[in-house]
Order: sequence, then structure tokens, then C-alpha cells
Amino acid sequence: MTSLPPPSLVLSADDARRIALRAQGFLGAPDRRAGVRGVLRHLGAVQLDTISVLARSHELIPYARLGAVGRSAVESAYWTGAVPQARESTPAAFEYWSHAACILPIEEWPHFAFRRRARRARGHRWHVMEDADRSCAAVLDRLKADGPLTSTELGGAKNGGPWWDWSETKIAVEWLLDTGDVVCTERRAWKRVYDLAERAVPDALLHDDLDDAECLRRLVRLAGQSLGVATRADLADYHRLKGEQVDAVIADSGLVPVEVEGWGRPAWADPEALGSTPRGRHRTTLLSPFDSLIWDRARTERIFGFTHRLEAYVPKAKRVHGYFAMPLLAGGHLLGRVDPAREGTTLVARQVSLESRKAVRPMAEALVEAARWVGCTDVRLERVAGADLREPLAAALGEALT
Repeated sequence: MTSLPPPSLVLSADDARRIALRAQGFLGAPDRRAGVRGVLRHLGAVQLDTISVLARSHELIPYARLGAVGRSAVESAYWTGAVPQARESTPAAFEYWSHAACILPIEEWPHFAFRRRARRARGHRWHVMEDADRSCAAVLDRLKADGPLTSTELGGAKNGGPWWDWSETKIAVEWLLDTGDVVCTERRAWKRVYDLAERAVPDALLHDDLDDAECLRRLVRLAGQSLGVATRADLADYHRLKGEQVDAVIADSGLVPVEVEGWGRPAWADPEALGSTPRGRHRTTLLSPFDSLIWDRARTERIFGFTHRLEAYVPKAKRVHGYFAMPLLAGGHLLGRVDPAREGTTLVARQVSLESRKAVRPMAEALVEAARWVGCTDVRLERVAGADLREPLAAALGEALT
């Protein structure tokens, strides 16, 4: 690891928690004027996922910070609209590999050049093309003539077998996406929409001129700004960098070495986050398991003392908290979780787990707000962990619904 000066500032664990909450947009007045696009720029990456319970995860991210933003407006805000030095039709964002498959601000296109170069150097995906040159040329020609297009419109995504049995066209377009010749400019009915990079990315941004070190410095700095205060592992995880990549640039990233009581490891903070004491209203909300506040499970345990695992891929009989348990954030703490579902105009709380009785009213308020956001008029409780909490929660829900 790079030799660094000792930290001159010691933060309490509570200081670090509040800094992290503010950095992630959960402490202080929400920036409603900047809206969904502002949330995306602030976070730097919004993770996508196939699971849709209340809504898809990328819809839940701005909802958690801004409240009941119109769902139809979310997609439009992510993908369309003017950006600096852009043509009128240029998207405001693109999809690429960051923490996972993520929506990223179009302004960050140049800073993923290091990853595009690495993909090109590897020379292939885990899928193998029979005639790579011919297949890639055919995709590029079709996009040039008729794009933007989905893989289905390009000729089909599958060979007719399992989901991973991709067609030659699908393999080709995903390879071109990996290497930067093609851009995913939006999702349509959950299908990627592909276009030529030369058409979708503003001219001023369409380059791979930045060397790896400059790309990594930018992404480490962005991660620090989005996290507020972070360990080396936190910084690496945000955009899925390697630890040695963080080590190589951390000293020049502009982040400040700090010590956080109880963390037991070196940490860095965004200097702007240290410039003022985090104050303001705490958001009460349900969080997607893929929310960047909690997507790093080790960090979540360190900051909040809260252990959370996504159980969607765990056999039903072995689940503890449910298929898509959503943590409850209230008062700057994680106070419980609920596994939601929808039946018509009823939001069903299939399983509720609360840390204590003080979580009852916040959970009721969060459930009712979420229900109204997705067009439900009622909330029904099924299982509630702790027999002494079911009746108070039902009563609080009744009050919140009236």
C-alpha cells in the first residue's frame, strides 16, 4: 500500500454515520429542484437489477431520497434531456459496468476508459463468438442504419435455450458495449437499447484519452464524495476497483486521511464533507437492498450495526427475513425490515422484523408512503416478528392510512 501521512482528524462513529447519510442524500433537505438527475449525479452510480417488487431498484433509489417522485418521470429523467456540450438528442446517462450494471451520468464516460481498455485487452467475454469480426460488423452496420435498437430488434437475443444461451448477435452487441463502440442509452421494457457511441456520446466526451491513473483518481474521488467517509475497501467496492488500484491513486485523489473511532482501519473523507456539521431532517423510508447506502454489507454492519442480506436467491425454506426484504431507515438508523408484495391495490407486508418498539411508527409511515407511491390504497400485515409488536404496528398503520 502507498505510504500516507497519519490522519490529523479523529471522527466518532456517530460523526461518520451522519457524514455518510448526508453524502448519500438522507440527511438534510432533499434537492427537489435537481430531482432524479441530481440524485444520479450526486451518487455517481445507480444500480440496476431485474427484481421488481414495489418497483425496480433504480426507481426506488430516487424515491428513497426525494419521496413520491412520479415513477413515469424517473425513466425520463435518467435517460433524456440536455447535458453540457451535448446534441439535443443525447441521453443524460448511459449504462455500464460500475458497482454492477449501473446507470451512470454521461459526463463520466471518459473515466471508464480504463475499463473499456481492459476489456479490449482481454479480447473476449465469457461467451465465445464463432465469427467475431463478421458479427460485430453486422451489428454496427445495423445500428448505423436503423439504431437505436434492442437486441430483439437486432435479430434476437437467444438461441432458443436457457437464458445464458445467447445468440451470436447478442454476444456481439454486448462485446461492443464492453469495449465502448456501442452504448446502452436506455432500458425499454427492461431490454437494453443500444446505439453507436459516436452518435450517443457528446463529441467532447467521446474519447479514451485519459490514462488509467487519471480515470482511477476520478472514480476514487467520486466514491469518496458519494460515501462521505470510507475505508480503502469501501472506496474500491463503490465502482468495483481493485485494492491496488485504489492504493496507486489515493494519495492524489484529494481525499483526506481520517481516523474513525471503532473502525480499526484507515479511512478517508471528502474534504467538503468535513467542512460543516451534518444537520437537518432525517429521511424515513424503505431502502432497496441495492441502494448504495447499504449495497456494501460489511460497510453497513460497520456504520449501522445492522446485518442485512438479500435472500431472493436463497431457497424459500431457508429465508430469514423474506424474498426482497427492504431495510427501514428512520432517524439516521436502520430499525428493521419488511418483505413487501402487491396484490391489486393492496401493499402486503409479508414479513416485518423490527429492532425495537420505537420502530413501529416509522415502519407504519414508511409502508403507507410506499403504498401510495405505487398506487395502493391499503396495507395488509401478514407475519410480524415479535407478538407484542403486531398490534401496535396495526394500530399505527390504521392511523397513517386515515
